[in-house]
Amino acid sequence: MHVYVAGATGAVGTRLVPMLVERGHRVTGTTTDPAKRALLERMGARAVVVDGLDGAAVGEAVATAEPDAVVHQMTALAGRPDTRNFDRWFALTNRLRTEGLDHLVAAARACGVTRFVAQSYTGWPNARTGDWVKDEDDPLDPDPPQAQRETLAAIRYLEEAVRKVDGTVLRYGALYGGAPDPMVELVRKRRFPLVGGGTGYTSWLHLDDAAGAAVRALEADVRGVFDIVDDEPAPASDWLPYLAECLGAKPPLRLPVWVARLAAGEVAVSMLTRTRGSSNARARRELGWEPIWPSWRQGFRHGLAAGA
Repeated sequence: MHVYVAGATGAVGTRLVPMLVERGHRVTGTTTDPAKRALLERMGARAVVVDGLDGAAVGEAVATAEPDAVVHQMTALAGRPDTRNFDRWFALTNRLRTEGLDHLVAAARACGVTRFVAQSYTGWPNARTGDWVKDEDDPLDPDPPQAQRETLAAIRYLEEAVRKVDGTVLRYGALYGGAPDPMVELVRKRRFPLVGGGTGYTSWLHLDDAAGAAVRALEADVRGVFDIVDDEPAPASDWLPYLAECLGAKPPLRLPVWVARLAAGEVAVSMLTRTRGSSNARARRELGWEPIWPSWRQGFRHGLAAGA
């Protein structure tokens, strides 16, 4: 099929485009940076420079491409995570998940495109009560930390909008495997501490597995919401010391909750003490998706990019 990938030069997009091309699909890939046209062309895609927040330009780009399917992989995160000002850090990504999504959906519908796949996120958006591992039927957090409320609202908006057009939502776990990786740098420098008992869970996902899930969603043409994560949700007390070991770094420092709250804010404390993990059972069952890296244990040991 002919696939229009919005956000084709992002962390997932640069893995997704070659996979699609290798499997015989034609790809039109978008970027906001003219300097990255050559990168897309080397990967085998037709490159289009377009601002995902410019509705007229998006409509023209999709109409010109005449794709069979549209994939939303647009994000705009750069630099180190800013947990204290989380919504400010995610502000442009939140616009791409709302305004950008609306432009892309409108353009797809105008062209009669019925296959629509969009990137979402799972982990901290889960309700922070009850079982430590959630699935797609469990509610999102009704009372997130103040600094994450706008970002969670954007995630809700995206998922509801995609469901309304009978599309597919892929809730990616915490992504790793790219370079540079700010988290890896922090762990190496012992600036990523364990907080309290390190009881907050994370569901990890290698970038290659994120891209593979998008390919599978397109080819299987299965609609709905899917948690795309590895097989082993785990508390920070397990994965963080292990990551440090894999990197040859010293074990992480330990901070009491009250000190971490003062130093990094409520979001950081929540993520490392209260966040729930997610199950990939539905994705395995209904999408037929299987991760290349079924556990962060193998992924951290052997799947981190050179220079990460």
